[in-house]
Amino acid sequence: MKNFEVEDRFLTSALSINCRGRLVDLSEPVVMGIVNLTPDSFYEGSRATSLDKVLSRVEQILDEGGRIVDIGACSTRPGADDVSEEEEGNRLWPVLKAVRDHWPDILLSVDTFRGKIAQKAVNDYGVDLINDISAGMLDASMFEIVARLNVPYILMHMKGTPGNMQNNPVYRDVTGEVILFLAEKVDQLRALGVSDIIIDPGFGFGKNIEHNFRLLNELEQFKMFELPLLVGLSRKSMIYKYLSSTPGNSLNGTTVLNTLALSRGANILRVHDVKEAVECVKLVSKTIKRDLYDIS
Repeated sequence: MKNFEVEDRFLTSALSINCRGRLVDLSEPVVMGIVNLTPDSFYEGSRATSLDKVLSRVEQILDEGGRIVDIGACSTRPGADDVSEEEEGNRLWPVLKAVRDHWPDILLSVDTFRGKIAQKAVNDYGVDLINDISAGMLDASMFEIVARLNVPYILMHMKGTPGNMQNNPVYRDVTGEVILFLAEKVDQLRALGVSDIIIDPGFGFGKNIEHNFRLLNELEQFKMFELPLLVGLSRKSMIYKYLSSTPGNSLNGTTVLNTLALSRGANILRVHDVKEAVECVKLVSKTIKRDLYDIS
């Protein structure tokens, strides 16, 4: 008789978020496709610097099975130059309008650390989620604004700022310190009335290669939050630097690490390559679910 144990995240419907009145179940993992409106994002293939390219990219994400479209207008790669709030908005507003005109019902996320950008994105363009790399650390108004907006909030850990985060980051216990940081922020958000929180350990944000692999190896510890878990590993330096490669040649490594992340409890994969990630979700889900019925 086989050991009849199955990953509990595939058996529960408790992991859901309320996106502007629409309940989105995340107990079966979903894929978030990346759209970068910046000319300097670390992976050239993700850049969409004209409206036609943006619309083509969003269409590709949807056609390939992406459930959430995440649009960012301010590069947060290591060492990235600062972009003003005005420039971020100038890049973002026409794109959000065009995307909403073409696809009024898709799940749309904006990647921003600025509260005023988040507020206008939700109020004027119907954005469904806010994805904040700084967990409110770069804009003290963000938590209160998100609470008023009543939209799901992606809470990510970052040590430092994009400009200095990779300058020799040091931890005594990277997983424990990230969990403690996120726990404190979750408490602050809940005290303000924010109920739909997605946590993100922040791979590559103020972590070296060893920190990143330690986090991935111990990813199951984040189940303690009983909140949806987003993982962004796509083509990052923990892959291409470790393999002495490049972001452009890191798709295979991304798929391997996404598979490991799913097996350890990830609910959302944030990726550049949607088709491959969707296939990864399907195969991992099928493999785990198969044990439910195969008890010989």
